[in-house]
Amino acid sequence: MPMSARLPRVAPDGLAAAVVLSFLATAGLFYVNIMAALVTGLSDGLGIKPSSAGLIASANVYGAAAGALAAVFLIRHLRWRIAATAALCGMIAVDLISTRITSVPLLTVLRLCHGMIGGLLVGVAFAVIARTRFPDRVFGMLLVVQFGIGGIGLWALPPLVPVYGTAILFLALAAFSAVALAMLPFLPDYPIEAPAQGGAPTIPIAWKPLLATAAAILLFQAGNMGLAAFIIALGRNAGLSQDVIGPTLGTANWLGAIGSVLVIVIGTRFGRTKPIAISIAVTVFVTAAFHRSDIPAVYIAANIGTAILWAFAIPYLLGLAAAFDKVGRTAALGGFMSKMGLASGPLLSGFLLDHGGYPVVIDVAVLLLAASGVAALFPALLLDRRQRAILSTQ
Repeated sequence: MPMSARLPRVAPDGLAAAVVLSFLATAGLFYVNIMAALVTGLSDGLGIKPSSAGLIASANVYGAAAGALAAVFLIRHLRWRIAATAALCGMIAVDLISTRITSVPLLTVLRLCHGMIGGLLVGVAFAVIARTRFPDRVFGMLLVVQFGIGGIGLWALPPLVPVYGTAILFLALAAFSAVALAMLPFLPDYPIEAPAQGGAPTIPIAWKPLLATAAAILLFQAGNMGLAAFIIALGRNAGLSQDVIGPTLGTANWLGAIGSVLVIVIGTRFGRTKPIAISIAVTVFVTAAFHRSDIPAVYIAANIGTAILWAFAIPYLLGLAAAFDKVGRTAALGGFMSKMGLASGPLLSGFLLDHGGYPVVIDVAVLLLAASGVAALFPALLLDRRQRAILSTQ
């Protein structure tokens, strides 16, 4: 009997399972949670322009998008535990190789490959999360893990790059993947539920609201990450010191977990439309405040506010995608669109920095976030009506 079969398994819908699933999903995309540290560290450590560092980071996430897209089509045929194990081992290997590379083109290609493996892992993890009873709450826990540990990375890693070089960035990623690999055997199997004989037929996927959800996720992630990837450079450009920027970003990420905790507590008790609409509307306002980053209090408050709101809104958006298909294909599609947004945001912002500067970057982020809120209203209203109809028949 394999050792993993003799280990105790956590309850499939319990808090421990939510934590382990969150670590598994975070491992595939942990570099996003330390994106600002990664971009700044690569720029400082390799002596390259921020736009070039942003290109390397974007290649990582575009690779993740390709991997997540593959997961949409493969998830029915994969043994998810074996796929997750192989992906984690592959990511650790690529991260260790990355510690020895200083060529920008070679590192870009290598991080693209890393992203493809990690994207497949996240797609698998999202599909498994969709098989739980309360995927919105698991996505909330996912953001708690991401913001909590990401805050440590944003606070601790930038000062270490001048001492240990860019290798410390990739070693941190490899270490997190190793932790997730150690936790994996404790998860239960999460089989795909077969429809009962004579039961209600499977509801077909509603493609129009699903595509609106996908657009909302893409725009929301692009707007947030386009600014977040350069948030250290934005602070420096506004005249703030690293003594202000570092603790601010670390604290903002830790406090950002409050948003995810609220999702875990609230769930869909008030539906999805109100939480999504209110949180994105406030996000637009708070993001616009970055125009006054020259005022330390505004920079600090805007970072904390956007972190909390990001952590609150994205679980609901991902939960929208998961609600369209319990097999996990639409959840994996939501993961793909999330990564496309996370990749496209820094790439677009890097271009805008070379042609318009930080004010234009902030304005575009505001527009993307506003468009995301509009796109999310249709599917959220539809699912809320469906949920009310189900409750009225019980």
